[in-house]
Amino acid sequence: MGVALGLCTGVGLLLVYWSVVSPRVPRPGPGPSRLETLMRRAGLERTSPGGVVALCLGASAAAGLLIQVVSRTWPVSTAFALLAAYLPIAVLNGRARRRQRELAEVWPEAVDNLASAVRAGMSLPEGLAQLAVRGPEPLRPAFGAFAVDYQVTGRFGESLDRLKERLADPVGDRVVEGLRIAREVGGGELGRLLRSLSGYLREDARTRSELESRQAWAVNGARLAVAAPWLVLLMLSFQREVISRYASGAGVVVLVVGGACCLLAYRLMLRIGRLPEERRVLS
Repeated sequence: MGVALGLCTGVGLLLVYWSVVSPRVPRPGPGPSRLETLMRRAGLERTSPGGVVALCLGASAAAGLLIQVVSRTWPVSTAFALLAAYLPIAVLNGRARRRQRELAEVWPEAVDNLASAVRAGMSLPEGLAQLAVRGPEPLRPAFGAFAVDYQVTGRFGESLDRLKERLADPVGDRVVEGLRIAREVGGGELGRLLRSLSGYLREDARTRSELESRQAWAVNGARLAVAAPWLVLLMLSFQREVISRYASGAGVVVLVVGGACCLLAYRLMLRIGRLPEERRVLS
């Protein structure tokens, strides 16, 4: 009995000692929010999410106060305040889409420059660093930061990870992961791989551009159809005898139902006409 008690005590003390001296595994922190991801895609890493939220609140308050002064009808001013609150987010979405299209167009040129650098005898990190000077203009800041990271740390993989975070671009993810594999595997096929990647990216960008140009009519039609009723309501706000009818319960119901129908129709039209979105690789 005494032997068993001593053995259990020894095992317990050993477990306590092991829990104290063993290294703790760090828990992964929370990932970026949807607003932070949108800001990265739009190329606004230096802007804080709080600033965007403050801008939304400011636009909402300004629009609501202005329409309230003009119409003296609180349901109408509330509706326009909600629309104005979403306006900065809509601008960010548009900026993110334009930036993604712009990067997709210049990536083949960047890969061609990198292939030329490798063919001239540069190493892969040196070729990436020189894109900060000779690469396409939209990509130069990201590759300039990569050059600084690699010069300071000397760790190619971690520098590539930070490059992916700065670019926040699906095409950039494919390029970066291809370069990572080429770096790890090595060999003399890097130049051929880069030329093949450049041709694939150029063909993919051309095909997607054609599809987006055909899709534009559906998106523009959806936006016009959604904006038209609210433009009419804005014009009616200058006629107080007419707009005051929306202050009643029936007017509030009309605004709520109309807003819900516009939102549902707009989302449905975009879903029907949208193209498959490229997903980021290992992000």
